[in-house]
Amino acid sequence: MKENISFIPVAYPKAKVEKHKTEIIKSIETVISKGVYILGEEVTKFEQEFADYIGVNYSIGVGNGTDAIALALKSVGISPGDEVITVSHSAVATVAAIETIGAVPVFVDIDPETRCMDPLLLTKMISSKTKAILPVHIYGQPAPIPEIISIAEKFGLKVVEDCAQAHGAEINGRKVGSFGDVASFSFYPTKNLGAIGDGGAVVTNSEEIAKYLNAARQYGWYQKYISSFAGSNSRLDELQAAVLRILLRELDADNRRRAEIAKVYDSAIDGVIIKAPRKISGTKHNYHLYVVETDQRDELSNFLNSKGIGTALHYPLPIHLQPAYKGRIRGGEKLTQTEDLYKHILSLPMYPELSDKQLNYIAGKIKEFYE
Repeated sequence: MKENISFIPVAYPKAKVEKHKTEIIKSIETVISKGVYILGEEVTKFEQEFADYIGVNYSIGVGNGTDAIALALKSVGISPGDEVITVSHSAVATVAAIETIGAVPVFVDIDPETRCMDPLLLTKMISSKTKAILPVHIYGQPAPIPEIISIAEKFGLKVVEDCAQAHGAEINGRKVGSFGDVASFSFYPTKNLGAIGDGGAVVTNSEEIAKYLNAARQYGWYQKYISSFAGSNSRLDELQAAVLRILLRELDADNRRRAEIAKVYDSAIDGVIIKAPRKISGTKHNYHLYVVETDQRDELSNFLNSKGIGTALHYPLPIHLQPAYKGRIRGGEKLTQTEDLYKHILSLPMYPELSDKQLNYIAGKIKEFYE
């Protein structure tokens, strides 16, 4: 990657590929030469390596992060008509996955400090139809999983972690994805651990769940060509697994670089006009995204864009206000904190390959905005 680019984007997955291009091409050529392209050695090895990284017994590679959520829910017995409590502050994939399997999403508001599910509000949303809680580790900030699990156990509910943005994030030294009954990950190219195409995984400590998932991702086959139940086709690609094995080895170093970038941003922000992400005791943010809050969101975005610095909205609207979902999901009328947050959020460039020169330039322009 060149030292300077004409415009600094919010995310730049090409930079990671370029950095490891020789090794990636070699791994792809190896897969091609072996002639096994579906659920071969690379997938098997990646699944074990990723399970070891998260600190669980099993990892099952699937086609994408949305499928990972849907299959994770099905693996813990979620059926059509069952309610799943989640948040509106997430990528739409969270709710799309719930509805894909015929389940019913229910929204609970967020804690403005973590920007994640507020466990204090959970019990009010639990009904006789509630079967699972689906917390989202948004932007890479861990949700308060221990508190959520405590409530789930009290009511006999399953906990499915949405870790799409949280590869390597931790709570008290333990990686997210290792707490719930099951957890889902996305390997979309912009993720902290991103492939060069789509991909996902479901992780668990349960042998029974793992066996189900291995079959469910491939037509319900426990035995080849014999469907024991109606499954689907959602398999992590052998080529993507080969690439992910290379990038997994770099994940911790990349996350440390993201934390360094976040510190530079933190020091450039005054905390009044622009607010940095909060520091939550006992958690390790992986800074998938660095999202600030400001009453001057549009002004800041326009200013930075004019200086060649990309910004983005994650997301332009919370799920419950998007046309496909507005007015039809229980809990959507009680999301005061979620709606307030969406008036102020703005994402700044965040990826490990940002050079110090680029980073200092961005920090300088942030200071220039409010000085």
